[in-house]
Amino acid sequence: MASVTERASRPNLLLLAARFRETGIVVVILLIVAAVSLRTPYFLTPDNFRDILLNIAILSIVALGQTMVILTRSIDLSVGSIIGLSAMVVGLAVRDNPDLPPVLALLMGIGLGMALGGINGLLVTLGRVPPIIATLGTLSVYRGLVLVVSKGQWVDAYRLPAGFVQMSKSEALGVPNLLLFAAAVAIGVAYFLGHTRLGREIYAIGSNPTAAQLAGIPVSQVLFLVFVLSGALAGGAGVLWASRFAAVANDTASGFELQTVAAAVVGGVNIFGGSGTVPGVLLGSLLLGIIANALTLVHISPFWQLAVQGLVILLAVVVDALISRRLQRALALRARRMAPA
Repeated sequence: MASVTERASRPNLLLLAARFRETGIVVVILLIVAAVSLRTPYFLTPDNFRDILLNIAILSIVALGQTMVILTRSIDLSVGSIIGLSAMVVGLAVRDNPDLPPVLALLMGIGLGMALGGINGLLVTLGRVPPIIATLGTLSVYRGLVLVVSKGQWVDAYRLPAGFVQMSKSEALGVPNLLLFAAAVAIGVAYFLGHTRLGREIYAIGSNPTAAQLAGIPVSQVLFLVFVLSGALAGGAGVLWASRFAAVANDTASGFELQTVAAAVVGGVNIFGGSGTVPGVLLGSLLLGIIANALTLVHISPFWQLAVQGLVILLAVVVDALISRRLQRALALRARRMAPA
């Protein structure tokens, strides 16, 4: 009798685990914090955690855009290049026009990102190019444009106006503006995905594109939209990147797309689309930030960070696949038990 009860409870446990996957990320974060703190007490200081949060702010913004793309069973590998091109174009504009208002500079970056994301969207929807191929191509094209626009030169820190630099470094009520930007984006994306029709359509497309098409959802239009939104967030992040580091190099954000995918997947976003939450993505970004910071504090070579990120992605995908498979079996079992005899 006990074994029957135990088997009957498994579907409910799996459903609970699937709903609260973020709890597992929190547990991993706490374990890492405890382990590293034993090695170096500085890890637990407020200044160090402030640095971690500042380091992941831009990552969180771009990862949230990447999340919307992944939710539709797509991927955007061009976000790093969009950040670099946006940072360079706006950096040059601000350098040559010191009186340009920082808000206008930020809007310029967002507009440029939207245009670049729109090109990705057109390639995927009208051109019928697989997202991974389309954005892999634009990754190289956009990175090449950085060199064309900059003519191989950098935007040096001393040539950027103080107002532009302070856009990300200033504070409001003791909270850095960069964190406020990230929080505003997170709140906006959470509302968009959870409380709007378009947000629900994004999840529906990722869950079953064919069924979504039959239900009257404009799949192509929604796909185009998520690439535009991803580009917009990456473009805005490029401006914040230039402001925070007060300089723009030709290789700005090179390889950053891997980190955005890692943050989303580690945060519980299904790489095959259809499921994922904003809090999970933020926790995924925090986990990556803590790992990078911990590796630095324990004097492990930064070259290992890429290896660790790749390993974390693989583990997250494997765990997500196992949970999804077990969850489907549990739901099928529950449906058979609830079906009338």
